[in-house]
Amino acid sequence: MKKHKIIDAIIATSEFVSRKQIIIDCVSGLIVSVGDCLEPSENVDFYFNDDCLLFAGMGDIHIHAREDISGKNTYKEDFHSSSCSALNGGVVHVADMPNNPVPPIDDETYLQKVKLSKNNAIPFLMYAGIGPLTRPLSFPVPYKAFMGPSVGDLFFKNNQELDEVLKFYVGESVSFHCEDPEILELNKSQTDHFTRRPISAELMATDLALLLIEKYNLKGKLCHYSAGEGLAAIKKARERGVDVVCEVTPQHLYFSEEVLRKMPADQQVQFQMNPPIRSISDAEKLLNALENNEIDFLATDHAPHSPEEKTRGMSGLPGLDTYGPFVTWLLLEKKINPQTIALVTAENPGEFFNQFLPSLNAKVDQYKKWGQGMGFLKPGFSASFTVLNLAKPCTVTSEKLKTKALWSPFLGVTFPGSLEAVFLSGNKL
Repeated sequence: MKKHKIIDAIIATSEFVSRKQIIIDCVSGLIVSVGDCLEPSENVDFYFNDDCLLFAGMGDIHIHAREDISGKNTYKEDFHSSSCSALNGGVVHVADMPNNPVPPIDDETYLQKVKLSKNNAIPFLMYAGIGPLTRPLSFPVPYKAFMGPSVGDLFFKNNQELDEVLKFYVGESVSFHCEDPEILELNKSQTDHFTRRPISAELMATDLALLLIEKYNLKGKLCHYSAGEGLAAIKKARERGVDVVCEVTPQHLYFSEEVLRKMPADQQVQFQMNPPIRSISDAEKLLNALENNEIDFLATDHAPHSPEEKTRGMSGLPGLDTYGPFVTWLLLEKKINPQTIALVTAENPGEFFNQFLPSLNAKVDQYKKWGQGMGFLKPGFSASFTVLNLAKPCTVTSEKLKTKALWSPFLGVTFPGSLEAVFLSGNKL
């Protein structure tokens, strides 16, 4: 067995874009060095031409893999199928949400869920759920608070309930689904999904989430942010020292309410998610915020419901399979620079994942092989990479998907580039 492998490619980090050679330790699967191209190209193990960009392995910190100890929802997806879907989209690590039939809300249920994922190719970070009666775990983990009704039973009926329980989570990492439950209740009889979940619900919940993050000194994250008007409040909160970051989904950047409303009702319902797809203006504001480094994560909110469930009004869209190709749309059509892409798809997700490695390694052994962690092209980090081809368009078809749902909101879309290769622990898949 060879001791080392060498990759020669144009690499993109948040600091630079340049052709480099990456040396990988074949035993540990970790990066040894990233440096100048000293080895002739014909002698390296993998050479990627100038049409390709290599990033540290991309991470999606907001998915719904659907597996828990009950097994009730594995017909939708499970850890194995979501691993396959992730790698198919160039994603090498994920973080799974806790709204399961048996939600991970204490040490026992959390570690039970963690151990279910241990035999999968990619690492899964698990969120613990926050509900009206929950308390923090005995070790550091990320938490998720569903402010309004969602899939599962972990949500709050009013804002007072949320405030009362968060006082126990001082200093913790808490992610918020920002939709005000009282506004949703008032609008539940409206005629369509857009009006049943109005943008005012997200704006109201944003203000409350920012207040609670500041009040309880949380490491806050706003999930799948969709309201362009709310970005100013987030920016102001950051300026006064509030520790808050936010995600945006591909679907909130690509689609718009105006386009969806032109579709037949049976097609329109396929795009239903929470919060809903917003206006063209909102999408443009989100893209501008992404370009200006005011968005921290590109996260799919991968929610693999079947087409039949979608016709019955189930909210959520699959997105792992199309992650990498969608990034090429950001790079080539929206002209988002590669350094920003490296930050929101690799480095920030990696940093989010890596902060919990010490506590997880103390409880289970399945994370130890990832070294210092994911998301960085630096010695000691996992030699896991996402390589995009910016000169080879690809069209999304159901035959190319690995999710059990076997559909995508991007079916029929031709992206300007494609996924060229994925490396996991130094191995090209």
